[in-house]
Amino acid sequence: MKWSWHIVTISGIPVYLHGTFLLLMLFLVVQELASGASVASAVASLLFLLAIFATVVAHEFGHALTARRYGIRTRDVTLYPIGGLARLERIPEVPRQELWVALAGPAVNLAIAAIMFVVVGAWSIEELPASLEAGGSPWMRFIAVNLWLALFNLIPAFPMDGGRALRALLAERFEYVRATEIAASLGQGVALLFGFIGLFTNPFLVFIALFVWMGATAEASTVSLRTALAGIPVGRAMITDFRTLESTDTLRHAAELVLAGSQHDFPVLGGGRVAGILARDAMVRAIAERGLDSPVGEAMATRFETADVREMLEQAFARLQACECPVLPVMQDDRLVGLLTSDNVGEFVMIRGALSQQGGQRGHQAARGA
Repeated sequence: MKWSWHIVTISGIPVYLHGTFLLLMLFLVVQELASGASVASAVASLLFLLAIFATVVAHEFGHALTARRYGIRTRDVTLYPIGGLARLERIPEVPRQELWVALAGPAVNLAIAAIMFVVVGAWSIEELPASLEAGGSPWMRFIAVNLWLALFNLIPAFPMDGGRALRALLAERFEYVRATEIAASLGQGVALLFGFIGLFTNPFLVFIALFVWMGATAEASTVSLRTALAGIPVGRAMITDFRTLESTDTLRHAAELVLAGSQHDFPVLGGGRVAGILARDAMVRAIAERGLDSPVGEAMATRFETADVREMLEQAFARLQACECPVLPVMQDDRLVGLLTSDNVGEFVMIRGALSQQGGQRGHQAARGA
């Protein structure tokens, strides 16, 4: 992932730190020092921030390990300034499983807060609101933040866990797409409420409102796309008019093909089989470093995903997005028969949508004529 660095692997799941998180830590230290605080105080604030993000990692692993119980892998966990993100291999298909996976994260924060209550002997609930102030006890602040994280994530709006839990409950009664639409609409309503309140109180709420709105919209779009692709084999959507390269071809030849047509990424053949993929970005870098006369084989990626022509488009497209690769070679009995890209999948969905609208209009006109 761009701008992210691998920091540790826990239970087989890699954890990444996004570069913007480092900027947040730097901003915190500078702000503390600029306000006249001592270096020791700035370091203490930094350590407190790291402790909070350790609980964010635990929150995400609550999701990941619960998903593992249902046979769902987690690709990675990434830490951002606004929280963490666990990328599951897929969304649980059984609504009850999605409910438990969604609730597992907030449950971890509640468990941490409960354990800290016992450890530090803090039994007074009345202390918690004041503990969020900078002058409060670090232990009580830590408990209060964990309670706040749990409650915030339980708001019934995408992309928070509460939105996914709500979708899972609705999916027990409604079709999955309809359940997503209801949960997404509620999420957008919550975003508008946050934004309106934030305009008159705390500008940070406006930022949260934007985050919630975008998350709700993205979730609805993703589920609609998955539904549009369901039951369709890759062979119906793949590109069949494409060019290939040999590993011994020069980068000059590859550049000529890019300039001559609309294809940007090429399967590279070696011995009659697909030996690699030459992406446009890799080609440009190689030309800058090695020159036009270098062989394609030195610039191609030798680790790549493929799809089978009979595979369902939904699964192949999910793999295309997960691997962050520009193209999937489509194979049939070890022969290259097509290419699958995000662009041509999007075009396929648009054309199907247009045909569906045309069919609906004809049916409506026929009904009126009858």
